[in-house]
Amino acid sequence: MIVGRRRFIYGSAAGLSGLGGFGLQACTPSADAPLRTVDILPEGFPTVIGLEAMRDDLLERSGGRLQMKIYPGAQLGAEKDTLELTVFGGLDIARVNIAPLNAFVPETRVPSLPFMFRSIDHMRVAMDGAPGQIILESMRSHGLVGLAFYDSGARSFYTSERSINDPSDLSGLKIRVQNSDLFVSMIRALGGNPTPIPLGEVYQGLLQGVIDGAENNWPSYESFRHFETAPYYSLTRHVISPEVVCLSLKTWERLSEADREMVQAAARVSVPIMRAAWDERVETSKSIVSEAAKPVTVTEPPVAPFQEKVQAVWAQYLDSPRLQEITDMIQSIDETAS
Repeated sequence: MIVGRRRFIYGSAAGLSGLGGFGLQACTPSADAPLRTVDILPEGFPTVIGLEAMRDDLLERSGGRLQMKIYPGAQLGAEKDTLELTVFGGLDIARVNIAPLNAFVPETRVPSLPFMFRSIDHMRVAMDGAPGQIILESMRSHGLVGLAFYDSGARSFYTSERSINDPSDLSGLKIRVQNSDLFVSMIRALGGNPTPIPLGEVYQGLLQGVIDGAENNWPSYESFRHFETAPYYSLTRHVISPEVVCLSLKTWERLSEADREMVQAAARVSVPIMRAAWDERVETSKSIVSEAAKPVTVTEPPVAPFQEKVQAVWAQYLDSPRLQEITDMIQSIDETAS
């Protein structure tokens, strides 16, 4: 079971002293210290490019006064660890996948649900609009200020031994998932055996047979070299959930109103830059995988059988009128409207 809000908070304190050299004193930074910003993905990855754009814009807006120090490549720990540190104020800004937030910010479940979005464009329009704003604002009562949504592409299954062309093909397979009850429930509903492990352990897990497969987007499949150990990529596109850039509420409270506005504006400016880098990286990743020494089998199965299997997941996690209202707002959006 993923930790709840209380265990999330109290269980984090022990980790503050041992992660990446940050001690408890990091919770009370000086007013002019750079905003310590983390991303588990490597330098050059689209999310890091987005954060760099935010850093540069903020530096310019503030006349060089507000700076960001970016730590990419999981230098300060796994995503769950850095998220906890951000809640405590040991870090200022974290770029995280939305899935780890599912345990304690209920509104983030909505964009995490399988087949919530019809396309990448649908996700972008929804998250840039009223539904996305509601979700960002909901984080504040949980120690975070949601600044902006980045892209995470469309997640699909990849496995070591066979393509996944129907939910029955997942039967008995150990599939790596993120640290999220929702993702665990999704894999179970589809007939697989969900195995939550950190992203950085997936390659070895596939190589050693600890897991039989995983699910992720093209850039992650390529950049973490998962295609070398899982050469069957099945484009189910079952989840098109966003990434989110979060500011610690503790940091927010020590900023002036003018500084808050500059941080928010810089985050917004970074979004189209990140997305342009993302779209380019997707095409690059496809090209790299297609030219791999070991051939990769790419299939595009019909999604209707998968959609049918996960209806129970929707029923389980849309457990309040508020969450259903956000869902209805998203579903009513016409992403093709001018």
